[in-house]
Parts: sequence; structure tokens; C-alpha cells
Amino acid sequence: MNSAAPERGKDRFRLPRWGQRGTAGASIPAQLTFEHIVMRFGETDVLDDVSLTIEPGEVVCLLGHSGCGKTTLLRIAAGVETPSAGRVLIDGQQASGPGGFVEPERRGIGLMFQDYALFPHMSVQQNVMFGLTGLSASEAAVAARRALSRVGLERYADEYPHTLSGGEQQRVALARSIAPRPGVLLMDEPFSNLDKRMRDAVRDETVAILRETGATTIVVTHDPEEAMRIADRIVLMRAGRIIQQGSSEELYSSPANLFAARFFCDFNEVPGEIRNGRASCPVGVFAAPGLPDGPAVVCIRPQGLRLKAAGFCLPGRVVSRRFLGEVDLVYIDVEGVDRPLQGRVHDSAGLKEGQDVGIDIDPKDVLVFAATDP
Repeated sequence: MNSAAPERGKDRFRLPRWGQRGTAGASIPAQLTFEHIVMRFGETDVLDDVSLTIEPGEVVCLLGHSGCGKTTLLRIAAGVETPSAGRVLIDGQQASGPGGFVEPERRGIGLMFQDYALFPHMSVQQNVMFGLTGLSASEAAVAARRALSRVGLERYADEYPHTLSGGEQQRVALARSIAPRPGVLLMDEPFSNLDKRMRDAVRDETVAILRETGATTIVVTHDPEEAMRIADRIVLMRAGRIIQQGSSEELYSSPANLFAARFFCDFNEVPGEIRNGRASCPVGVFAAPGLPDGPAVVCIRPQGLRLKAAGFCLPGRVVSRRFLGEVDLVYIDVEGVDRPLQGRVHDSAGLKEGQDVGIDIDPKDVLVFAATDP
């Protein structure tokens, strides 16, 4: 539980005020490369032959479930962990690997931890100055004030972390990470400790700062929507390996396998059978190009269901309807399907439980995978 103080007085219900955009200060971005990284803890391979290059100025999200190795990869990049095998290169120069290791403080990398890791005995300004070891005290103070001004917290420079809210602590940690103008910035679940309303606002402003600095950035997250909102490229990981990488559109529209598809959508999954490039199942027949004949899983996005009058299209019966604001969440029983289909539909006013309806399924919201797909 976050022990930070609540937002002050009447301001606690307001979104934070940030500094003027365009004042964060530019970095000189670096290329970061992982070559065949292996990381073992005892008998367990946490990372298994991971190779990845992040180009200068690119913002990449490492996405995956807890324990997939994404934070370990971040720590290896920072020099906090040493890989069991493989190399880390910064602008083509080896930072970790056989015969060479560059100390973390000499890598030009900023690291923002999930718990912010602020020093409780130091003031806010002293926390931000901590990494500015190459500057004189007066120069470091100016740089720290500039970074605090950009995140909207210059007025709290002399306070201590325990007096700040969780959102304010997050912004101090961000100021500390950008103050040295690192060529590479690593962020480990930076928004996970914030409530949703605060998280959306802080995330959007943080992305603006990342674009201003131009630093090569890796953000670790388990939230696919967050990755889609932040990243130039998403790298999806599972059990220490990279499953797929690409733009958000590529991973959403053309997932490499069933695991990747499930990560980005809560599908209706219907068993089927593939024959000659077509998948047949109780709700219809769909294209399955390039897949071998045999058992299939037909995945239907909830927004792909269109409700019609009874007697048209696929017959179904409404089990329940819940108003969610922009859409209604509707569950519909269909003959031959074990579970009710879930639909996110518009214009369902007047729809009642027990009502018979027709269901039209948009083919663009259907993905088919072999049942043996991992």
C-alpha cells in the first residue's frame, strides 16, 4: 500500500498541473542492443536467448505477464544484473558481456523504479540532484530545479518525499531520471501505483516529456492498453522469450499466436474444425488461410457482434445486459456453444433478458488459430 500523503486540501480531486511543454531539455539518444541474452537463477532460465535492438529515440514497451523476464532485461540493460550469457551494446560498444563490463553510472542510462526509490532523508531537490555527479553543486541545483519545474513540482523542492502524494512522488522520480539527460531511459511499471484517473493523466504527460527529451526509452508494463498508448513498438514476452514485436496495430490485428491474441482482447473462443482453409464452428464459417486441417479455435472480438431482429442471421437469446456508458455488455446464448457469447454493442435500448435476437458477426473481428497453437 502506498503510504504517501493524500493530495493537499481542495486540490486532491484535481489532476496534477505540469510545467510548460518543451522545457524538459534534449538528450543525445543512444542505440541499445541485446544480443542472445540468457539469464539463469539456479536451474531456472529467466531469459532465454533474447535479442533486441532499440533505435535512438525510439520508445519501446516490454509487455508481458509477471515473471516473463521483462524487468530482468531492464536491470541487465542498466547494469544492475549481469547476464549469464550474451552481450549488451550501447551505440555499438559493449556494456555487458564476455571480457567487458561498464559500471551502471558510466552507461548514460536513467532508471526509474516501480516503487520510485526516493531517499526519505533527502529533500525533493536533493533526490533529483542525486545523479548529477558530473556537475558542480550550483549547476546540479539549477538542473534539478529545471526538471522539477517541468513536472510541475518546483514549489515542493524543499519538502520531503513522505509529504507528497503518490502521483507527486512519481513525478519526482521522473524528474530525477530526466535531469541528467540520459541517452537511454528505463522505466519499470512507472504508473502501476496510481489510480486510473491519475494514471491516465500522468502517463500522457510523461510521454510528452519522453518525446521532448528524445531519449531512447524502454517501458515495462503488463497492461496492453498502456503499451498501445505509449509505444512506437511493443515487444511481447512470455517465459523469457520474445513472442512477437511490432506496432500496436500489428500485434492487435495480426497476432502471431493464440497467446498474443488473448493478450490484447477478451475473445469469445469457439471450438471449430479447419478444412481447406476454412474454419467451421457453431456460429459460422470463417477464413483460415495457411492453417492446417484439424481442430481450431475461432476467436470473435466482442465488438464484432451486431444484433439484428429475431429471424435474421444466427439465432440467439439474451442472457443479460449491462449498461457500460458508451456501449452495453450483452451476453447471448447460442445453440451449440458452451458459454454465452459476449458482445459490446451500441443502440441496444429496449433489449431485455430472455429476448430472441439475430447475431451478425463481422469477419474482420474474427481470428482463427489451430487448437494446438500455444
